[in-house]
Amino acid sequence: MTTDTQKLLGLFALSLLAACATPPEPAPEPPPEPAVVEVPEPAPAPPPPPEPEPDKAALRISIASVGDMMIGTDYPRNHLPDDDGASFLADVTPALSAADIAFGNLEGVLVDGGEPGKKCSNPSACYLFRSPTRYAEHYRNAGFDVLSLANNHARDFGEEGRTSSMEAIAAAGMHHSGRVDDFASFEHNDLRIAVLAYAVTKNSNMLLDYELAFTTVARFAKTHDIVVVSFHGGAEGADVTHIPFADEVYYGEPRGDVVWFARGVVDAGADLVIGHGPHVVRGMERYKDRLIAYSLGNFATYYGISVAGIKGIAPILTTTLDGDGRFVEGEIVSTIQLRPAGPSVDPKQRALKLIRGLSIEDFEKPGLTFLPDGHVLPADRPPVPAHVLSESDDE
Repeated sequence: MTTDTQKLLGLFALSLLAACATPPEPAPEPPPEPAVVEVPEPAPAPPPPPEPEPDKAALRISIASVGDMMIGTDYPRNHLPDDDGASFLADVTPALSAADIAFGNLEGVLVDGGEPGKKCSNPSACYLFRSPTRYAEHYRNAGFDVLSLANNHARDFGEEGRTSSMEAIAAAGMHHSGRVDDFASFEHNDLRIAVLAYAVTKNSNMLLDYELAFTTVARFAKTHDIVVVSFHGGAEGADVTHIPFADEVYYGEPRGDVVWFARGVVDAGADLVIGHGPHVVRGMERYKDRLIAYSLGNFATYYGISVAGIKGIAPILTTTLDGDGRFVEGEIVSTIQLRPAGPSVDPKQRALKLIRGLSIEDFEKPGLTFLPDGHVLPADRPPVPAHVLSESDDE
């Protein structure tokens, strides 16, 4: 057998072996990638429901108000109390401090030294009042929260004196109102309170500019729950306890139509109106569910201001309002000034009796019931007719 034949036979054998061999299994396919499942972000928790608005009609706020105050002057000579005024308001402090807010009219200025803005032709009868700035603490310690600087004595030592008063009052933790565009605004028990003080004197929020006053009150009423308006107006003296329902004049100075002003500010949004200036008390009325007190008289005046007879009789008027400003009830604590003591609670309740009589005489049905214990409650009242303009209003 030739070599070539052997090679052919070998190749043939190899091909047979290859044909009989088992083909290799294909490589397994890789397992499929697991599907990616997108899990959505959890929805944010819903915000908590808003706190329900408080029912304003269910809220209550008490406001103690008094009239003129000047507890000692060191001009033109020293007429300060023996204990520097520390105890001058002690007898009335409990009644003032019991209210949520206490308000009074500060006659004169709180300033240390300085020269008056006007001169006295007769020093022995000089009606200029200057108390030391430290006396602001006496008012604060008695419970006062707001003082009016809108009156004819707030500028006794010029505008510099009134600026000093404002600074002393603020430093003692109280609020003030009186100079043009100076109004008090603060919060108490979830209620926003504004106190706007008016007078008929220069550089004060002007009582005689009725339309501006009404517009200003309306503006504050939009942003505050309770708006208190005080005014220093009306004639002066023991013979002006009755309200004339017309323009008043005192020594040639216009003192305003206080009924027109008071009812007008209530129409504009005021909730409580407190008057002072005549140095005697006047009547009160409930007008559109709001209380108007036309004069609270001389409350705490240490010399320099007469307190003879009815000029020394005055109330602490505490008024309770609901959160919408409606009159709920009131209380009159009668006080009397018997010098040298400060205002003292009057067991004879002369201020209560005088205010009750004047309210009925001037308004017939003032919308108030005065109880013997000093409490004042709402009473039925016929609709109040539109105010009739006096001849001077038409001019």
